[in-house]
Amino acid sequence: MIVRKANLGDLDKLALLFDAYRVFYRKESDKVGAVRFLTERMSKEESVIFVVEENNTLLGFVQLYPIFSSTRMKRLWLLNDLFVSENQRGRGISKKLIEQSKMHVIETGACGLTLETEISNVVGNNLYPATGFVKDEEHYFYAWDVA
Repeated sequence: MIVRKANLGDLDKLALLFDAYRVFYRKESDKVGAVRFLTERMSKEESVIFVVEENNTLLGFVQLYPIFSSTRMKRLWLLNDLFVSENQRGRGISKKLIEQSKMHVIETGACGLTLETEISNVVGNNLYPATGFVKDEEHYFYAWDVA
């Protein structure tokens, strides 16, 4: 099992994982849209994606987006997407992806890694503290969506 940065050659396999991730979050399956979305992010270098691969099969991925902290005057990475194939869960793949993400933060001289997850995501809400994340009790997060 290896953890590595994804490339455009991974697109078809990665899009299947990405589509399953979206379905997990109650979105309709859209494999064509997944390929298009990932192609844009990767070709424009708007995100960094790491994958776990075993026997030429992608088992999971994490997608990081660069953002910035004005108060710290440094780059900050947003861990926006983390997904492991259902039949591969329980093998420590998520932890490997998080550790790779942390290494990327250090290698890029960023100040940290931030994420959000649904309150109902029991697995994630147990995983993140177990991997060193601290729940933010000092801030509210708000969202504004276009309908």
